[in-house]
Amino acid sequence: MSESVKGFKFVDEVCKNPIKKVKELKEKTGRKIMGYICAYPPIEMLTAANVIPYRVFGDVNEPITEGDRVLPPVICSYVRSIVDLSIKGKFNFLDGVIWSHSCDCMHKGGFVYTSIVGKPEPYVLEIPTTVREGTIDVFKYELSEFKKWLENFAGKEISMEELKEAIEKHNKQRFLVRKLYELRQQDPPLISGVETLKVISVVEALPVEEGNKVLEEVIDEAKKRKDKPKKQRARLLIWGSIIDSPALLQMIEEAGANIVMDDTCVCSRQFWLHSQDPSIKTTGDLIENLARSYLLENKCPRIYLGSYGDLKKDYKKDLEERFGYLKDYIENWKVNGVIIHSLRCCDVHGYEVPQVKDYLSMLGVPSIYIEPEYDAKSLPPLRTRIEAFLETIS
Repeated sequence: MSESVKGFKFVDEVCKNPIKKVKELKEKTGRKIMGYICAYPPIEMLTAANVIPYRVFGDVNEPITEGDRVLPPVICSYVRSIVDLSIKGKFNFLDGVIWSHSCDCMHKGGFVYTSIVGKPEPYVLEIPTTVREGTIDVFKYELSEFKKWLENFAGKEISMEELKEAIEKHNKQRFLVRKLYELRQQDPPLISGVETLKVISVVEALPVEEGNKVLEEVIDEAKKRKDKPKKQRARLLIWGSIIDSPALLQMIEEAGANIVMDDTCVCSRQFWLHSQDPSIKTTGDLIENLARSYLLENKCPRIYLGSYGDLKKDYKKDLEERFGYLKDYIENWKVNGVIIHSLRCCDVHGYEVPQVKDYLSMLGVPSIYIEPEYDAKSLPPLRTRIEAFLETIS
């Protein structure tokens, strides 16, 4: 790829074949590539170890054949797709891959991968499911164990100075991602939902330094270009599970909507810290800082935040505690409709749907719930429902 290709054009080129780009980086730099399948592995530690983080996705256009041979259909199709592609050798260019205990399907998928595929070298990261007294210490211990494994994998010790520098680089990336999302606060937004997903997907396939450069170029180009998205009657937020293919977002935007915000596994959740200081601290115990930020700030529904602090049977208060950040999204991005998305058999998100709908009803924001498979063929039947929903938004 030519060095002169920048901004949106670079993003489009990499999106066509991200694996080709990563292979080129590996050949050029000699650095190891570590795949990760969830937003919970602290990629700052990978950067500190001079390992390139690569966000592993399935393929909605690839029929799941080998994956269905080793995993039952009640396992979410995203996990089955990744196992399927692993057995078929698509990820052989990776040197290692991190599975996470983010849900039972992901956890079991990691062990099935380990026993059947085994290459590239796997690691299954254990993550607490509740936030209460002592939980941070538990996750800190898990990250300390992961650090030991990573040092052995990389063939080098990770100094605290290297980890601090890596955290600073990724903090800059979080800042730039926020700037990217602020472009969507305007009406019409300066960047579409499809474009945002493509940009984030590319950033998650590159070393942090290159990813930051791409973000800066895209932000600058989006502010100056004339062919910005058209204004639509609906300004939507998408909440839910994994969306790594632009096909669904493209269908929604072509139906007459601007997707101006998201709360999904691939995009904002990986970068958004909801504390007053939206960055990971670089002073004190760095491992504890990572454990605290990844556990408390990642708004994945797998974490039961209701057990943190004063626990009382107050449904409205619990909804506000769990989903109050959505109100900030709705107000700051002028959202007038929400699409609640959960892959079929994704229990983590599926069990949360009634509460999310209740909270949105409290705010007076209309919503629709969709439950597709991780398969491009499951999308066309949703078009009529989405078009009908958009007609209800004035």
